[in-house]
Amino acid sequence: MSLQIEVDLTSSVPPYEQIRLQVGAHVAAGRLRSGDRLPTIRALAADLGVAAGTVARAYRELEASGVVATRRRTGTVVAEGTADVAREVRDAADRLVDVARAAGLTDEETLAVVRGVLLDRT
Repeated sequence: MSLQIEVDLTSSVPPYEQIRLQVGAHVAAGRLRSGDRLPTIRALAADLGVAAGTVARAYRELEASGVVATRRRTGTVVAEGTADVAREVRDAADRLVDVARAAGLTDEETLAVVRGVLLDRT
């Protein structure tokens, strides 16, 4: 599987964070599943034109959050159980969108509700 990740070096979002967010989005969308291998740090860094340390930091943060696991012989892989969690979150998001649209909320209003909930739990 070819992992589609892009880094915008002009963005205010640091490159490691862009990588972390995109890998997480691939897992959440089911494009990456438990056990799928991620590119090596060096290979992904070369593909994206960033330093290896940038990719390493993204992978470390993904590992700390339980999205990936690094194994000695297999490299960095999507952690077990992440597909189940991603599917559950996606199902909940689908239900939220259905309820919000039935109530007449716009996409921006729906996102504002979600942001508000997230801020309340910070």
